[in-house]
Amino acid sequence: MKRQFKQIILGAILALLFIGCSKAPVTGRSQLIMVSPQQEMALGFESAKEVLKKEKVSQDPQQNGMVKRVGERIAKVATANYPIAKNFTWEFFVIDNSKEANAFCLPGGKVFVYNGIFKYISNDDELATVMSHEIGHALARHGAERMSRGQLQQTGAEILNAVMQGRGNPQNTAMVMQAFGIGTQLGVMLPHSRVQEYEADAIGLVLMAKAGYNPQSAITFWEKFAKAGQTPPEYLSTHPAPTNRIAKLKAMLPQVMPIYQANKR
Repeated sequence: MKRQFKQIILGAILALLFIGCSKAPVTGRSQLIMVSPQQEMALGFESAKEVLKKEKVSQDPQQNGMVKRVGERIAKVATANYPIAKNFTWEFFVIDNSKEANAFCLPGGKVFVYNGIFKYISNDDELATVMSHEIGHALARHGAERMSRGQLQQTGAEILNAVMQGRGNPQNTAMVMQAFGIGTQLGVMLPHSRVQEYEADAIGLVLMAKAGYNPQSAITFWEKFAKAGQTPPEYLSTHPAPTNRIAKLKAMLPQVMPIYQANKR
């Protein structure tokens, strides 16, 4: 009886692994995702409402115009090339917080750029580096992948169910938002894993090249960003070390520059 029970459990686990197996775009990395795209987008929309309730949206016409202009070009490419994005409702927001140099994209296409990032941005191409990277996280469903790890630990499923039924408490909501890379105190961006970061870089380079933005600007942006402050050694951080990130981006340039040449405006 005990052996039979173990076989049933093993069969259930294997079934879940089979159902949840998918491939990340561009890199082709195998992923275990046990959250449906519909659930993920619903959570993305709820998280966007939470951000807009607690953060101040910038009224700066130049920054808003730049984010909207760049975002719409990248979104057009994403929608045309990646099935997950076909049901996205794209919206772009600039958050008035000059101390935070960051951005994120929620499932469903809600993109937030903190205006502190403009200290390191000189043109549309460098902004495209940031926005393509963040949209890359959403296209690769990195938030859902993180939530799926939680489900395997027997807590994520309960959290997801509670939030989807409107019974989420603040602690559960915070955990869902963490999966999407949003801090529990809004304005603090939580890091994705190093693998996911490199993957978003790769997807982002392809996206910006297809949208007609120069991928070489990714190098200049990250070089400026790296000079801005000290970063911990890579083994102490889930983010890639700047030198390693820049090296990997440079290695991809021969692959993406022909795409850019074919699409530049």
